[in-house]
This record gives sequence, structure tokens and C-alpha cells, in this order.
Amino acid sequence: MAIKSISIRIEEEMLDKIGFVADYEGRSVNSHILVLIRENIKKFEEINGAIEGTVSPEINVKPTRKK
Repeated sequence: MAIKSISIRIEEEMLDKIGFVADYEGRSVNSHILVLIRENIKKFEEINGAIEGTVSPEINVKPTRKK
């Protein structure tokens, strides 16, 4: 499975707040955003049916650590 990177534009205050929540949950901002994305996809699919693809929102997709 290929891991892709994206950039987003985000207001500094919003980034600080999502960082606070991520830290509270014991996650990095990146990992927390992935959790939010998975939850959103799962909710969408519960209402609208499965989106075609092979990766389920329940799968914890983490990039491998660089050596």
C-alpha cells in the first residue's frame, strides 16, 4: 500500500488547538488527523454505503519509520 503525503493550509490557532487535542489523546498531529479522517469515512459509509476500495476505515494506516 502506498503512503501519500499532502499539504494543507490551516490557521495557526486551529493548528495549535488540534495539536492540543492530539497531545491530550497521546498522538501526533498527523496521527490524530488520520483518526479524524477514518472516523469521517466510516460515518459517511454508514449513511451512504461503502465507498469502492480495499482499505477499510478501521485499518490503522501508519507510515513506516525511516531508518
